[in-house]
Amino acid sequence: MLALIAGSGGLPAHVAAARSERPLICALEGYAPDGLAPDMSFRIEKFGSFLKDLRKRGVTEVCLCGAVARPRVDLKAIDMATLPLVTQMQKGLQAGDDGALRVVLDILASKGFTVRAAHELAPGLLAPPGVLSRAQPDKAMRADVDRAVAVLDALAPHDVGQGCVVGAGQVAAIETIGGTDHMLATLPKIAARLRAVLVKRPKRGQDRRVDLPTVGPATLDAIQAAGLAGLVIDAGDVLLLDRDEAIARADRHGLVLWSRDPR
Repeated sequence: MLALIAGSGGLPAHVAAARSERPLICALEGYAPDGLAPDMSFRIEKFGSFLKDLRKRGVTEVCLCGAVARPRVDLKAIDMATLPLVTQMQKGLQAGDDGALRVVLDILASKGFTVRAAHELAPGLLAPPGVLSRAQPDKAMRADVDRAVAVLDALAPHDVGQGCVVGAGQVAAIETIGGTDHMLATLPKIAARLRAVLVKRPKRGQDRRVDLPTVGPATLDAIQAAGLAGLVIDAGDVLLLDRDEAIARADRHGLVLWSRDPR
């Protein structure tokens, strides 16, 4: 039996819709997925009990999908089943995103669960290669993309983020703990004048079972609002939700939507 450990956003609903049998939908309190009613919710302080409950329900496979901010932990609320996991959990909370997710994966494996990737369960969500929009990347944009890729690769060992904004060869922003939405909302105005582009790709060496970059129509709206010229993602390594609508938004806004072959 499959359980989705779901966060906010539309990804969990898309993964659930791709399955012939409805998975068990589990949500961390405060991060209910869009368009999908959770069957059960849990608190991080009771994670051990939550995993025991999954086993009792016959769950053998789990998929982590959706957005979750790093939770605050109330040490007084930790139950006995979770207490043996506290040291691992503290280590994860003190690490970067990749480090924290690796700790969660280690805990799940130690409890006998198989972790399935969202794109394994719903392969149709992976962006296909090619320029998907009517607007085409020019020579300057291609150079900016190359620079953004180089910046993200250089930062990968530091577990920083999956997005970078570059225009006219200048780095305008790097995605950090606030995520893509915060980065776009706080861009310097010069990014629009430089016709900058947002590049989203997985961190080099990250575990692709969790936290693949996810974009969709709302991403294109945010890019347009920020005055950028387009969005470039890695084909086969980024999840593109509501593909037809995302392409339509890109065309409506006059944006480049390029699913670039990372090879």
